[in-house]
Amino acid sequence: MAFLPGTALLASKVPRKILFMFTLSLSVTYLFYSLMSCYDSLRFPVLENYAYQAPEVTTLATLREKLYSTPSRAHLEHELVATTVTANLLTEKYEVEEITAAGWERARVETAVSKSAALNLEHPETSTMDGGLGRAANCTSDYGEKKLPQAIIIGVKKGGTRALLEALRVHPDVRAVGNEPHFFDRNYEKGLDWYRDLMPSTLEGQITMEKTPSYFVTNSAPKRIHTMAKDIKLIIVVRNPVTRAISDYTQTLSKRPEIPTFEVLAFKNRTLGIIDASWSALRIGIYALHLENWLQYFPLSQMHFVSGERLITDPAGEMTKVQDFLGLKRIVTDKHFYFNKTKGFPCLKKPEDSSTPRCLGKSKGRTHPKIEPDVIRRLHKFYKPFNNMFYQMTGQNFQWEMEDGGDSPGPRD
Repeated sequence: MAFLPGTALLASKVPRKILFMFTLSLSVTYLFYSLMSCYDSLRFPVLENYAYQAPEVTTLATLREKLYSTPSRAHLEHELVATTVTANLLTEKYEVEEITAAGWERARVETAVSKSAALNLEHPETSTMDGGLGRAANCTSDYGEKKLPQAIIIGVKKGGTRALLEALRVHPDVRAVGNEPHFFDRNYEKGLDWYRDLMPSTLEGQITMEKTPSYFVTNSAPKRIHTMAKDIKLIIVVRNPVTRAISDYTQTLSKRPEIPTFEVLAFKNRTLGIIDASWSALRIGIYALHLENWLQYFPLSQMHFVSGERLITDPAGEMTKVQDFLGLKRIVTDKHFYFNKTKGFPCLKKPEDSSTPRCLGKSKGRTHPKIEPDVIRRLHKFYKPFNNMFYQMTGQNFQWEMEDGGDSPGPRD
């Protein structure tokens, strides 16, 4: 009987030791994974910053992979709270511009929506010519036939698309709708008959055109346009993406002066220099990624890229190229332009008389706010690999890196 208590004591100690060791191993394992999780969370912003500023990236796939890297959940939640406050300032009359990018994770999209709501306030443009030159030059009587466009100016916003369209409307063989139809991004469900009815009537030999800059950054637009007309001609006005972003912000600021500063919106983390590429004002300027989508449906031979900078400094030269691309006679020449020093861009005039030149409306030519030189440099560094890829894809060097200076590039909207 004396043996039984000792056996019971031994049997009770063994399970306790095993239980203790099992509990200890679970605790150590949990602590290990917790530390690893914290380490990854802490080091990610540095890795993301490196990805954005990597000086040598050679493929578009690599650029896209680095651009779409997902930040830590805690960082996203913090940013979402901050941007939601800004979004609540808006009134319902402003539409959020739909600019999507395939591959963005759900968390980044949710963050982008809040900022886009605060900043994409532009309504569809109408003709902004001071006076009736654009209308007079494009005033074929309403007879003929309404046709679907044979050419579309698809982008980019704040690149100079309105100036290009107004110059084209001077040509007697071009008929263009003044308003932006937004058919392929916002009104597609209304059908082609609705779209055709928006177009002006044309005579034989005339070209029907429209412009909607948001098409270039709308994922569904290339396929929809290709379905309508496989041989359509596409015109894209591009501009230094840093200047374009500031111009975009300037336009929004004129409508909503209470929005945060450009510097606040451009960075996810100003200290680490992490650019917020989800902000539409910056995302629009990643031209290479958007162009890749269009090249899946249209060859480069059906696209013409207009330099927004040269459209200001040499409008006649750019118009010659555009007229050649569209198969038009070279009717719009240097005699049709007059440089307005006050506005900072060319105005249109009738070559046959000495009447006052007609300029774009008051909404054009806004003075840009002063942006900190360090912000300009960081943005140029961010865009450089994407610009280089865009040059390779188009076969054109727009030399935007030559403008990489300390001051805000381009004082005008």
